[in-house]
This record gives sequence, structure tokens and C-alpha cells, in this order.
Amino acid sequence: MKYINADAILPEELLKEIQRHIPGGLVYIPKPKDAHKKWGENSGSRIVVNKRNEQIRRLFAAGVSMDELTGQFFLSIDSIKKIVYSKR
Repeated sequence: MKYINADAILPEELLKEIQRHIPGGLVYIPKPKDAHKKWGENSGSRIVVNKRNEQIRRLFAAGVSMDELTGQFFLSIDSIKKIVYSKR
């Protein structure tokens, strides 16, 4: 995160009001709630995990055992159960 001098970007009146509350301190200004992204949206990890989970569900529905799926996808039996039995 890059720091920006408030003098350079804020109107003088707003800067004075902030200085009244926090003279010389650091202030973090968060993004608006609607600007936040969910895990994996930037990197594409979410898509990869969703595709993997769909493949696990298809294989399980086709008769592949959970033990075989744990070995094939290097996941615990509990993780496989969560994927297979989760509502989509």
C-alpha cells in the first residue's frame, strides 16, 4: 500500500477536520464494501478450485470412491466429503 500526503489530495477544510481528530497520525481509508473482491477473483484461483470441485463431483457420481479421489487430488477424506456433499 502506498502512502499519499493528505495535503496533496484533500480539500483544505477536510484536511483541517481530520487534523482536529488525528493531528499528525496515520489514517487508513478502506475501500467501499462494494469494491471488495472475494478470495481468488484477482488471481483466478477461485475458477481453478471450482473446476476441480466439479470434476470431483462428476467422478464421485460416476462411481469413483472417496479413497481414490483423495489419492488423485491430494485432499483429505474430509475435504472430499465436503466437496461431494455440499449443495451447489
